[in-house]
Amino acid sequence: MLKQIRNFTRALRVPSAADRETAYLNGAIDRIDLEYRQRQIDRGLFRKFY
Repeated sequence: MLKQIRNFTRALRVPSAADRETAYLNGAIDRIDLEYRQRQIDRGLFRKFY
């Protein structure tokens, strides 16, 4: 029962900005794509600046 509740709460959890950035970087095909994605993250693609 407790395991089912834990799985349910994990499914509803919203990924953090760091999780989204990591997933985005892991999707890079080659080194050039990785560098491009790193620059996008550095420019604030996943972070909101107020």
